[in-house]
Amino acid sequence: MQGRWRMFRHEAGKDAGPPAWTYVALFGACLLIGLWSAERFGAVVMWPANGVLLAAFLQLHRRQAIGVLVVCFGLNLAMNVVRGDPLPYLWLNAVLNMAEAVIAGVLARRVCGAALDLRRPRRLLRFAIGAVTPAVLICAVTIVTVAGVLKGYSPGLYLFTLQRYFTMEALGLLTVAPTLLLLARRHRFAGIGSNGGPKETAALFGLLLAVTVGVFCQSHVPATYLIFPPLLLLVFRVSPAGSALAVLMVTVIGGFASITGHGPVTMQTLSADADLAHVPDLMRQMNVFYGFLLALIATALPVSTMVSERRRMVARLQARTQAAQAARHQAEAADAAKSRFLALMSHEMRTPLQGVVGYAEILSRRAGMNREDRRQIDQIQRSGAALLTLVEDVLEVSHGGAVATIDAVCPADLLDQAAAASQDCAAAKGLAVRTVVLPGGEPGVAGDLRRLRQILHKLIANAVKFTDRGEVVVTASREGDCTVLRVSDTGPGIDAGLAARLFEPFVQGDDSIGRAHVGAGLGLAVARRLARGMGGDIVLEASSPAGSTFAVRLPLALAEAVATSVEPENEPEFAQDAAAVPRVLVVDDHPTNREVARLMLAPLGCEIFEAADGVEAVELASTTAFDLILMDVRMPRMDGLAAARAIRALTGDYANAPILAVTADAMPEDAARCVAAGMNGHLAKPITHASLFAAIDAVMGQDDAPDLPRVAAA
Repeated sequence: MQGRWRMFRHEAGKDAGPPAWTYVALFGACLLIGLWSAERFGAVVMWPANGVLLAAFLQLHRRQAIGVLVVCFGLNLAMNVVRGDPLPYLWLNAVLNMAEAVIAGVLARRVCGAALDLRRPRRLLRFAIGAVTPAVLICAVTIVTVAGVLKGYSPGLYLFTLQRYFTMEALGLLTVAPTLLLLARRHRFAGIGSNGGPKETAALFGLLLAVTVGVFCQSHVPATYLIFPPLLLLVFRVSPAGSALAVLMVTVIGGFASITGHGPVTMQTLSADADLAHVPDLMRQMNVFYGFLLALIATALPVSTMVSERRRMVARLQARTQAAQAARHQAEAADAAKSRFLALMSHEMRTPLQGVVGYAEILSRRAGMNREDRRQIDQIQRSGAALLTLVEDVLEVSHGGAVATIDAVCPADLLDQAAAASQDCAAAKGLAVRTVVLPGGEPGVAGDLRRLRQILHKLIANAVKFTDRGEVVVTASREGDCTVLRVSDTGPGIDAGLAARLFEPFVQGDDSIGRAHVGAGLGLAVARRLARGMGGDIVLEASSPAGSTFAVRLPLALAEAVATSVEPENEPEFAQDAAAVPRVLVVDDHPTNREVARLMLAPLGCEIFEAADGVEAVELASTTAFDLILMDVRMPRMDGLAAARAIRALTGDYANAPILAVTADAMPEDAARCVAAGMNGHLAKPITHASLFAAIDAVMGQDDAPDLPRVAAA
């Protein structure tokens, strides 16, 4: 608040506007014009000198402003001496001129702010009412009262003199000070001036000049209203500084014409007034001109500031729109980069996992291993599975999931399949994992089986991990239009402070360095994301030292018929025909991956061919009829997508070979690209016997697949 009442401009403010001597020169010129007008015509139209003082006081820094005020005060005294003003007017006029400028300046800083940005209508109104009016009124009442007392003014003459003095001084401040301030800050109007450029601006000023001269050079028609159309046209096209110059131009032309006895002002008929009998008619007629100037200022400057404000807001909106668009493009580029990174990381992490998981499973099927070897192989498989789960969880959280696939789901089978993955871990801890379908929950539902199984698997695995004794119970029920899946455990419960952040990524129940459980804190976050992707949600329904219950509510419609499925306990294999051995082409640029696939398929009696890239695959497929092609995607020379399209373009039965994508590109869009390229299915690495044979069975069972050997139980 103290800064807004300060006398002078802040020293840290940027220099703008003309130098100090320019204000002194303008003030001296205004004094000379006033002296000439008073001697030549016996009257002064208005007093612009104080407007120059006010602009200097507001625009200059303290030392310069004080210097200008002192010099101008001396010039004012000198002019009063030359004019022959008697005491006390000799010094009183000069003192009041300084006081008027200083009071208006201090009030302007208070009501308009330190920036004095008169481009805005509200600040311009505050400048006129809150700064100019009080300052002029104080000085006008002072000088007229002194004159009235010394010269014995009648009430009518006193009021006329006060009104004329106030109007003359106020108009001087309102026309000159804003013009000089706006010109000093014209750099702020860059980009919001005339849309037509300098030629249009010159043409508009020329039109206004011609109309103004035409109106004030005649004294027969009251046509001052003709000035407003070209003035408004100019105001709408130029900056506020240009509008202020236009008002000043009209004021100078009209004032000179009026004081010389020309223009519509002289047409006014004056009534007889005894109090004003000694006042020249021209001075009384000037009230009409003052009214015109007030209307001119009240129209042009506010309209100009509103237009300027609108242009400023439009420019700011355009700038923000461009910034928002740039930010959107940057975000889209970042998202694309993230997607590329995820796709690359998915591929690069799954490729070595293929060798680890594949060889571990092949070794686990060897007969004759001792107990220690079997334990070590089992540990490799569990570690590989845990690493694969972590990779998939990170990708799920980062990618956001794929579009749901609607299947007919049997609740009993869903619970059994989801719990099967955690049975071994639970058994090792002495825990029981029970699945229960409550009454009313038996009917099948339409949902994404993969997502449902993944949600339950993560909840069950989480419950088993944190439960040391007791049991884990998984239930399914039907409540209204929702299917509700609950996972309850007899663990230690969940701390109340953690419950609010439980479903956030990377939040763990125990993240200390001495924690007893491992994990990245992604399981619950992934489960909730999958549930919300199907229109449902997961909540922590209950938690106490006796255990916790998580509830999954999903708005799943009932399915008309759901056939229960039984997982085969034995390894599937190709049913062999005595006349033909199934031919399988394994296409992969990594020898390890080809060997893993060959070892998995060879015991089933298949004749296996290998290709290191798409070029070799197309060459083999064009000369040999294959019953199945296992196709990698990322390969040198020709990738798997291009190879699949080339095979589909072959002639005859060669083009109909079923193609299964076996790739480390595991994103949903990767599977869609494989199908679009002509492949029959997609299998993400690393592969196991079960996942490989299930994918082969799905591919061979398609309606449009040729009559080929099928996968069957051994």
